[in-house]
Amino acid sequence: MLNVKAKLTYADYLKTSDDERYELLNGELVLSPSPKEIHQYISSVLHILIGTFAREHNLGRVYFSPFDVVLSDTNVVQPDLLFVSNKRTQIITPDNIRGAPDLVVEILSPSTAELDRTTKLELYARHGVTEYWIVDPSAKTIMVLLLGQHRFEVGGIYGKGHILQSPTLEGFRLPIEEVFKASLET
Repeated sequence: MLNVKAKLTYADYLKTSDDERYELLNGELVLSPSPKEIHQYISSVLHILIGTFAREHNLGRVYFSPFDVVLSDTNVVQPDLLFVSNKRTQIITPDNIRGAPDLVVEILSPSTAELDRTTKLELYARHGVTEYWIVDPSAKTIMVLLLGQHRFEVGGIYGKGHILQSPTLEGFRLPIEEVFKASLET
């Protein structure tokens, strides 16, 4: 007899403790430990830079984790940062985002890097995220992935001396040293 594990749903996810950070990936609850200092520092720098640009140019809204993004009944993620354009504000609810943000940023941590590069990458592509940044604090790089025909294609890998330009945030220019300033000085 096969022992098939039932997939959990968004209703099950809502019953989890607020004391711990979970995501629901393909019907399985995944516990995410608290991020390290460098992760939080990079997240705050990106939130300030992207958020200020989006607000000054009236482009849309920027949110940071923890904030649920409900991609489907069996997939609920909490990206480190996300952007929803003014054209798509209908996916924003008081409780969560219901659908794919325009831009998602994930900052790699030892405990989440594999999921960010595989499972979440596939989920973001399948559900229509148009731009996905994978920030690697160890390599001091940001990989920009752009949605092509049902999958992501590398738009660029930016490191020291580079200026990242985002197709989703038209006119946004990000000197990579600004993101990794604290880790470059150590």
